[in-house]
Amino acid sequence: MYRNLSPGAVGIRGTTEEIAALAARNRFGGMDLNAGEAAALLESGGLDTLVRLYETHGLRPGGFGLPVDFRRDEATFEKGLADLPRLARAAAALGCSRCPTWIMPASDELAFAENFEQHRRRLRACAEILRDHDIRLGLEFVGPLTSRARKRHAFVWNQKGMLELAAAIGTGNVGLLLDCWHWYTSRGSVEELLALTPEQVVYVHVSDAPGGVPVDEQIDNVREMPAATGIIDIAAFLGALKHVGYDGPVTAEPFRKELAALPAEQAAALVAMSLERCFSLAGIP
Repeated sequence: MYRNLSPGAVGIRGTTEEIAALAARNRFGGMDLNAGEAAALLESGGLDTLVRLYETHGLRPGGFGLPVDFRRDEATFEKGLADLPRLARAAAALGCSRCPTWIMPASDELAFAENFEQHRRRLRACAEILRDHDIRLGLEFVGPLTSRARKRHAFVWNQKGMLELAAAIGTGNVGLLLDCWHWYTSRGSVEELLALTPEQVVYVHVSDAPGGVPVDEQIDNVREMPAATGIIDIAAFLGALKHVGYDGPVTAEPFRKELAALPAEQAAALVAMSLERCFSLAGIP
């Protein structure tokens, strides 16, 4: 496992070169990829500059978010799908093999069976394109009860259900984006994590939960920095992933607005320290 920086997740802005240097100074091992930028460079013959940037700063490309809006109407989905091959080609050329996304845990429009089939069909189309470029698709379940309680139809919201969706997609390159926040709020167990194979874990997010709030009252975008409160057992979470052989990026996603208000260097340092504490608690070098 390695500490990975996703600039957008912590409100850090700047050019790719600036952010890569920032990541290196703060001892990150990886940085997420801007697939659109990579595709433009590949098409202009300049991808080597991005390759050298990662190499110079000792960074691995952590992942790139699935650039297809599969949650809306069919026309929007088809438009995004048509652009996926060029983006996947560029990501693969840079050695980026992980593509995570998240799944809405409920719907007002679609009952479970219809929603499941739509996700299976659309995500299969995405996964087939990614598979052609040796890229794995990671699906994130959204755990909090508050994220689905006001919707008419509950959908997949825990590890078991997401693994069933991944199996139904059936392309062999679909697994999980595991987020310790959603593991905690879905009342996931260490035993569930230990039952996973390395291939089933594509990407990992970490954060912590505010104290004094019951699990079923936690709100998705109200979080704390990783390992800040100890409400989420990050040592058990990462320790289980280490045990099953996960060796990919671990990325902070705390949704803390104050991070975006800080100078980039300070924000990166705070994120790096929180990830280092997580790794230390889990006994990961």
